[in-house]
Amino acid sequence: MKGGMSKKEPLPKDWREGRRLRAWQLYQQGWKQKDIAEALGVTEGAVSQWMSRAKKDGPGALRHQPPPGPQPKLTQEQRAQVPDLLAKGAEHYGFRGEVWTTARVAVLIKEQFGVRYHPAHCSRLLRAIRHSQQKPVELASQRNEQAIKTWREERWPALKKKPSRRSDRLFL
Repeated sequence: MKGGMSKKEPLPKDWREGRRLRAWQLYQQGWKQKDIAEALGVTEGAVSQWMSRAKKDGPGALRHQPPPGPQPKLTQEQRAQVPDLLAKGAEHYGFRGEVWTTARVAVLIKEQFGVRYHPAHCSRLLRAIRHSQQKPVELASQRNEQAIKTWREERWPALKKKPSRRSDRLFL
């Protein structure tokens, strides 16, 4: 395609990116930076920066660059140690019960690496290292399993409401 973008080039992500790429096309066609700036409604300084970037790093440098985001608090080495720490078990670190909750993982990371994470972020970290978060099942300490089993098998069926003949017909 003469003067246009090649078929292999992806479309611009937004109008600003399209304008930068168009400026590069015009520059390649021999336009002066002053004329490009006037045609695209930008300053000559902007066109100069774009052309410098494209000459140095190629026209791909004119594409949208998403912001990098914050640096992770844990280094790659520290993050790689987390599965081994979790494998030792929660009781090894003074917790009661062998369950790793996100709150416990947050405490472990704080104690081991001096890095403070919110428990919600720890769930993302656990997913990233392919470790499932666990939620403890809270049972009463006075719980009598045999009495519960007997009640379920003997008393519950007697209390359970039986369907009436009329409701039986509704589901036919």
